[in-house]
Amino acid sequence: METPDHATDTPADPSGATGIATQDWATAAADPQYRAAVVDLLGALAYGELAAFERLAEDAKLAPTLGDKAELAKMAAAEFHHFEQLTERLTAVDEEPTAAMEPFAKALDDFHRQTAPSDWLEGLVKAYVGDSIASDFYREVAARLDTDTRSLVLSVLDDTGHGNFAVEKVRAAIEADPRVGGRLALWARRLMGEALSQAQRVVADRDALSTMLVGGVADGFDLAEVGRMFSRITEAHTKRMAALGLAA
Repeated sequence: METPDHATDTPADPSGATGIATQDWATAAADPQYRAAVVDLLGALAYGELAAFERLAEDAKLAPTLGDKAELAKMAAAEFHHFEQLTERLTAVDEEPTAAMEPFAKALDDFHRQTAPSDWLEGLVKAYVGDSIASDFYREVAARLDTDTRSLVLSVLDDTGHGNFAVEKVRAAIEADPRVGGRLALWARRLMGEALSQAQRVVADRDALSTMLVGGVADGFDLAEVGRMFSRITEAHTKRMAALGLAA
């Protein structure tokens, strides 16, 4: 996953935080509810990275040139490396990676099935817009995590290069045929709605994650902060749309 331009404002400064955000994993994990929330978070991230790897490999088949195909293959490899980092951490904390991922598989698979791109450009926009929305959400959550987990989460959200690649290709396509812009703008709006709905469904189905977001686990969000969080994610989406040359 990636947030190519890191368009969201930093939600919090962990160095100035208190409680969980200043603790290491060994200390923070003494709280069983916090531990459960982190296992859920890592499971969701891991399955997301695995799905991203599979999708990029599929998108490479639609690539119009050999160079484009090679770029997507390189990005897919980076996503799989992130997947390995997450599953290794789950194993290290005595959690079975497949069991941690399983609760999120159906929701993520449904999202990808409902938003299957019809062509190369739609695939690029989906990766840029859809993955970035997810990454923004996880960055928001990361500010409230223990120091060890936060470091891992932020490292797997590093840009794989897909952002700049997508912007370059989409803008070139719109310049060549301005009519493409309208179609892709509608597609990106649909992705935004589906991605936010999917994120809300996932959180609602997992008690530990929802408790972390609305408060109750250490430095979790309160309801007002949840609203501000989604406002920041929406603002970042608008900026990315502008980078692509599309109307939000």
